[in-house]
Amino acid sequence: MKQSFLLIFTILLLASCSDMLEEKPKSIAAEVFYNTPTEVEAGLNAIYGPIREGGFLGALYPCQQEIYAEYLIGRGSHAPLNDYNGLDNTNITRIDGMWTLLYRSIRNANIVIEKAPQGSSLTPDQLDRYLAEARFMRGLCYFFLVRNWAGVPLRTENNADSSNVRRASKDETYNFLLADLEWAEQHLPDAARLSGAPSKLAAKAVLVDVYMNLHQYDKARDKALEVINSGKFSLVNVTVAEDFEKLFGADITSSPEEIFYLKYARTPSGQGFSYPHYCHYPNSGYYPPGGYYTFYSDTEQNSFVKNWDKNDLRYTFNWYGQTFGLGPNTVLIKKFKDRAAVTAGGNDYPMYRYADILLFYAEAVAQAGGAPTADAMEKLNMVHRRAYGKNPLTADASVDFSLAAYGSKQAFIDLVVKERGYENCAEGKRWLDLKRLGIAEQTILAVKGKAMTQRHLLWPIPTIEYNYNTAIDPAKDQNPGY
Repeated sequence: MKQSFLLIFTILLLASCSDMLEEKPKSIAAEVFYNTPTEVEAGLNAIYGPIREGGFLGALYPCQQEIYAEYLIGRGSHAPLNDYNGLDNTNITRIDGMWTLLYRSIRNANIVIEKAPQGSSLTPDQLDRYLAEARFMRGLCYFFLVRNWAGVPLRTENNADSSNVRRASKDETYNFLLADLEWAEQHLPDAARLSGAPSKLAAKAVLVDVYMNLHQYDKARDKALEVINSGKFSLVNVTVAEDFEKLFGADITSSPEEIFYLKYARTPSGQGFSYPHYCHYPNSGYYPPGGYYTFYSDTEQNSFVKNWDKNDLRYTFNWYGQTFGLGPNTVLIKKFKDRAAVTAGGNDYPMYRYADILLFYAEAVAQAGGAPTADAMEKLNMVHRRAYGKNPLTADASVDFSLAAYGSKQAFIDLVVKERGYENCAEGKRWLDLKRLGIAEQTILAVKGKAMTQRHLLWPIPTIEYNYNTAIDPAKDQNPGY
């Protein structure tokens, strides 16, 4: 089924909108291209292509985010990331590519938003759903941009012809993407157009994350509860570590936990997930195409890994020992493996899953109310029980945390954040949590012994932007330290 979806995705792109992926997408005759649902859907599919590439979510973005986390150390050209002093030239080039891919997706979304309303064969309901999907994806792209660069140029359907767009403030960027996501929430269907496309609940899930980053915890709490109370999702049951393959495995089409994933497959060519190539050691058996083993950890030197309870099945699922000259305690990430991969993996990228929402809800309750509640503790314990092979819905005194022991606001939040670190290991989410909570500097110092500079918190506005955008001053508009 996964291969079938990606094959349809590829055929639609090749047959209907190959020109949209070129630098001049407006060369398409819009009056004939956006008239029917099939034509508009081909345009929608083009939005996903750039951010799925290996230069962004397909590999390099999660690599960069994970090396920043306290539990991994980068190797080779990624080693300078361990200095926590901003980016060297090689890594600046990488993030320049990420910026380009995000804006390419935004451009493709803008074309749909601008041209679809002119379609002659679309019903009002179809148009609303298509615009909602395009605005969801545009808002999501700006969410990635604002968390890593702060304020950015807001390219929309109204200024798409202009190269010169000023750098908006961080607040302006958040306001813009919120408007997109909130409109999408109202108009997206309950069931996604395709596997890998957003639903109404996917929009709610992203809004939870946005509200958490804005410290609007009451809104985050309430929106997360809407997702939980929908009854549409549940945690995948686990009894042994390898059962997590039912959630992350390369052959899994979907799971009860999936809210919004980027979809990949081994075939057809070019649709695979490249991230595992960066995780694994050649001939380790977990990824036949090879591996760069771009990052690693140490079970004795790294306190995050050392203190991780070895009875937690996530530990066994996430790590494997591999000696390559750095000592006997070296471990690599195992979470995304594909023993049948030929050129790239079939694993999907789990952007938002039910465990994320449960843990966001638990934290938001304490943040908004000044203390945890029994319900917040229960949501945390659901994820924690599953990690130990227990039924997530059944209380178990052998593993459950007690409200009496973690009744204060800070003690509970610290507990939730630690649990999210274990739960989301290798998913590119930990660093963003540390930044959101304002604890990145102290965490890196405590675990890695590195004093982080403030410039490390943001990436530089690329030269490819200010060289061609005269509305941006390369001195005044650049992020601090670059």
